[in-house]
Amino acid sequence: MAEKIEDLTISYTEDGIETTRELDKVVLSKGSWTTVLYRYQEWERAKGTYSPERYSIRRYQKRNGEYRQQSKFNISSRAQAQAIIDALQQWLNQDPSAGNALGDTSDDSTE
Repeated sequence: MAEKIEDLTISYTEDGIETTRELDKVVLSKGSWTTVLYRYQEWERAKGTYSPERYSIRRYQKRNGEYRQQSKFNISSRAQAQAIIDALQQWLNQDPSAGNALGDTSDDSTE
């Protein structure tokens, strides 16, 4: 288990092969609950090569001085990543005074 955020990784090695290769990571939030966005590739045994880039958002909770993964969401393709970016960009470009579909105009950024 990782004790520091810097030690968190998606990399995984099995039978001497790095089956999940971390290419980059961005820490999205820090604290007792930490969120990390990873860019990675998976080893495809049948092809003998790594997959195209994939992305994963992982949530960790720090307990007893160690980070433990609590949840994850894998973004399986560039197309899915772009769809998420497009949706977020559209929402962020909306007039905040218009509120959302439920009429809530508050900025709820807490967990």
